[in-house]
Amino acid sequence: MKSLILLVEDSATTRELVQAQLTFLGYRVTTAKNGAEGVAKAIAELPDLIVMDIQMPVMDGIQATSQIRKEPTTQVIPILACTAKTMSGDKQKCLDSGCSDYIAKPFTHKQLQIAVEKLLSKPPMSVNTGEGLLADEDKTPE
Repeated sequence: MKSLILLVEDSATTRELVQAQLTFLGYRVTTAKNGAEGVAKAIAELPDLIVMDIQMPVMDGIQATSQIRKEPTTQVIPILACTAKTMSGDKQKCLDSGCSDYIAKPFTHKQLQIAVEKLLSKPPMSVNTGEGLLADEDKTPE
């Protein structure tokens, strides 16, 4: 069975488009309209990956990511920040909040596919929790 992806996006148009792209790729998709709903769905459904918009009402993606990283059951779920915020420092802010990777809007279907496949192929313990990587792939075993 293909992976379950939680898409957290406030724009109905963007949410429908990205959901269609992910479904076309064979993924199961559940959605949330804001960060607070995203946190609740992440805890309840334990998706394999979260695609998180950053600028949203109620709770933004940075706050939602921080909440998800604090929960023991969701802290290792990879989170792909998906945002139109492309100013210098925005990517680092997303990564510092605990996002595993970053993709800037607008993005192509292929860019989304590559980012999703990259994150789903990593071991669960190699996602960013906001305090650096839990497991560094370049470390030699002790």
